[in-house]
Amino acid sequence: MPIEQAKKPNLPTLEDVAARAGVSTATVSRSLHAAEQVSRDTRDRVLAAVRELGYAPNFSAQALAAKRTNTFGAIIPTMENAIFARGLQAFQEQLNEKNITLLVASSSYSAELEDEQIRTLVARGADALLLIGHDRSPEIYAFLERRKIPYVVAWVYDADMPRLSIGFDNRKAMAALTRRVLDFGHESIAVITAECSENDRARERLAGVKDALSERGLDLASLRVIETTYSIGNGASAFSELMQNGKRPTAVLCGNDVLAAGALMMARSHGIDVPNDVSITGFDDIELAQIVSPALTTVHVPHREMGRGAARLLIALRNGEGPGHSIELDADIRMRETLGPAL
Repeated sequence: MPIEQAKKPNLPTLEDVAARAGVSTATVSRSLHAAEQVSRDTRDRVLAAVRELGYAPNFSAQALAAKRTNTFGAIIPTMENAIFARGLQAFQEQLNEKNITLLVASSSYSAELEDEQIRTLVARGADALLLIGHDRSPEIYAFLERRKIPYVVAWVYDADMPRLSIGFDNRKAMAALTRRVLDFGHESIAVITAECSENDRARERLAGVKDALSERGLDLASLRVIETTYSIGNGASAFSELMQNGKRPTAVLCGNDVLAAGALMMARSHGIDVPNDVSITGFDDIELAQIVSPALTTVHVPHREMGRGAARLLIALRNGEGPGHSIELDADIRMRETLGPAL
């Protein structure tokens, strides 16, 4: 006897939802995909019918008809700490208002892995992409241009770059923080930073430190720099090396708050008083900066404003509303307890 094929369940249709809610199929579609076009009462009735019937839109059919998936991709360098969390949360909230689904990937600061993830997201039908920083191969930018995939670069702003971006000037922000450190009388400076070769944010922040030192006539040859990967443990190890080898700096500028938290932890374990023995600064102003002890002097990055703005730019690009223009946001210094006078 032939094996009977399993019967597909009778899934609820758009017409079933319309009948249950007492509206047209067009109204159901608007309620699900353009809620601002229907009244609150109508949308509530439609959503109640959707829940009661267990209806789910046919994603593949909609994507084929509209020639878009209503899915955006975002590739961030890491998920291991909160550096990108607030910005990504605001980005997703803004997309949710337009019923756009977000797919997120983490590159682990690997250029090769990021290239692969970009190609994979495009292959899966992402309508647009959020990218962090400008550093990536010309080939991957050419790939996006050929495929006509809109993208926005965030966490950086450089007026000389042709690509659409929203963010802040990393070099300018770190130079401002370094000047503040120098104003406290510090001349023996050290930097703990991420590896700069494929990270334009780290590279620009280090350049900002050097700008400020040069302005004050200080010898750049005496600047001690340790490059490492972002983690609390690596920040601690780098700080320990600075304290044990060579002339001790009176101020250690860290490329982000995670490295600075590690430096603070190591200072405490070595009995080094912050800021009386050495000052430590961070960058980003994630929540960690306020809960470490002493509270961290750092640069406040406008994470949420950046995330919301990136979403608006991408939606406009996806909808064909023009190329847009890059947006510079302010990143300001938050003075707390880890920066004090040089002794």
